[in-house]
Amino acid sequence: MAKLNIAVIGFGRVGRACAMALRNIDYLALAGVVRRPVSPMKLPDPLGKILVVTHIRDLKRVDVALICVPAEIVLGVARELLQAEIPIVENAVLEGPSLETHYDAIGNAARHHHTCAIVGAGWNPGMLPLFERAFTTLIPDGRTKRTSRPSASLHHTEMVENIEGIKGALATEMRDGQGQLTRYVYVEFAKNVKDAKNVEDSDRRLLDKVEAALAADPLFVGEQTRVFEVESIAALEEEGRGILLERIGTERTGAHATLLLEGRFDVATFVARVMLDAAQRIPSLKPGAHRYSLWG
Repeated sequence: MAKLNIAVIGFGRVGRACAMALRNIDYLALAGVVRRPVSPMKLPDPLGKILVVTHIRDLKRVDVALICVPAEIVLGVARELLQAEIPIVENAVLEGPSLETHYDAIGNAARHHHTCAIVGAGWNPGMLPLFERAFTTLIPDGRTKRTSRPSASLHHTEMVENIEGIKGALATEMRDGQGQLTRYVYVEFAKNVKDAKNVEDSDRRLLDKVEAALAADPLFVGEQTRVFEVESIAALEEEGRGILLERIGTERTGAHATLLLEGRFDVATFVARVMLDAAQRIPSLKPGAHRYSLWG
């Protein structure tokens, strides 16, 4: 099967993440990057050999264009590409009526030029609403709490870091709408303390040890505390975004029904992965605009 040739429009954080991700996908190829004439025409390593142009017509063959430009100019770029009969994937961060108007305009242009577009292929809009919908499906009668937070709110906790087997630890705390405080503790285990024959049990014992120490510490006593293992505390400190999504059931659904999604990640990297997932669906789609979904 022939590779899909992908053009990246724009080279901000998302455009760079898309270009980097394309280097590792065998069935997709990076046709080139389209930048403004005032931008450098040579990309930084390891992308230095990638073709950079000022207009998509200067690329030999483009099967899909990923629009990675600011939200306010996405629609204009999308219309120009669709007029050239180039399928697009976009991820404009808009809300409410503005987002619906944006989707309608792209849909009209795609149908008029008999080309397809995938809209909302990002983190939000995109992947996050799918998580929220899944939580609501599983716990239909309940309430959802979504908290976004930067990693800057994390702080080291010496008490946890002094526990045998713990290489490093970070903690943060948040209050919900009722004022209840919940503490979140992230721990990195020392590599030499794990039982290589039974890693899962070894990890669980270490987590139990941390939770017991926290329960006995005056700083944490009486407060709800959640403990999570992470691969690298240093990497966690560098990441720029976090999400905490909770769905809590009522008595009708089940008083103890609770779902928790906790994560820290680089948003641009996630957006790039979603856009590339969408791009490979393009050949099977009919003309018009299609909202991103996990199911093709």
